Amino acid sequence: MFGKKEKPEEQEGFIKRLRARINKGDNWLSYDLANLVPGGEISADVLEELESLLVMADVGVDTTERIIADLKKSLARSELKDLDALRAGLEHSLLGILAPVESPLIIQKPDGPFVIFMVGVNGAGKTTTIGKLARRLKNDGYTVMLAAGDTFRAAAVEQLQEWGNRNDVPVIAQQAGADPAAVIYDAWQAASARDIDVLLADTAGRLQNQVGLMDELKKMQRVVARHDESAPHEIMLVLDSSQGQNALVQAEKFHEALGLTGITVTKLDGSAKGGILLAIANRLRLPVRFIGIGEAVDDMRPFNAREFVDALLQSGRKRQ
Repeated sequence: MFGKKEKPEEQEGFIKRLRARINKGDNWLSYDLANLVPGGEISADVLEELESLLVMADVGVDTTERIIADLKKSLARSELKDLDALRAGLEHSLLGILAPVESPLIIQKPDGPFVIFMVGVNGAGKTTTIGKLARRLKNDGYTVMLAAGDTFRAAAVEQLQEWGNRNDVPVIAQQAGADPAAVIYDAWQAASARDIDVLLADTAGRLQNQVGLMDELKKMQRVVARHDESAPHEIMLVLDSSQGQNALVQAEKFHEALGLTGITVTKLDGSAKGGILLAIANRLRLPVRFIGIGEAVDDMRPFNAREFVDALLQSGRKRQ
């Protein structure tokens, strides 16, 4: 299984940073719920205003309707008597959406390397996520190799090699413009020969509607499957949370084309503040492996639904 138990101070430090960064700006994630209920009475009008805040925060119409429907049922049963009850009801609803997708990455050593394809559009933080993941895997005692499958941009290869040097892990690369499937083939051979535990494969940043590039990813899948029919063992989509509803479209298209097995959500310190994560969880129910809140290695952690919901609602609590 991926990941050794973190020290309490490390976990607490990340949660503190998550709360601080996700609760910036003036949207529902940092909005004091008390402002919705100045008189302390929960009404249908209060829920209607909360509904508007959710939609504007990229939670999406379908997901927002699910959340508000739960709260309306509680209101009808006279269970939403005050602000604390509203907050508790909202917490319960959010956990109902996010808890089912909390799923840690499991590393099981097959005959060859455990192969992870990292996919996503340009600018989502894919290569940086690979570097962070390589560091975490190595710290947990796994041997790791990187494959520079993004051969279209020389800068992408250089960036991956820099992460390899920083983490002291080997990187398999070819010249710019090389066939990415050939890179993956060479990397699998090298990883197998060296008895590497995990092979992390970078891929070119793709717009989800570029059919030819999606076909190329499928070709890379076929190449590794010839060596190990269960490979790739993980196809992880890296999503930039600040992309809003477009991130949901990306996730849908990539999943339709490739059959995603996991998602990592980056840049939660950006403007969207995590609303899109609720929309994706509600629509696709794909495992969320990690969340990222910054550039530092320690700014990426396995997704924990309760911690995340607590961070979303933190500003609604009484400040010291």
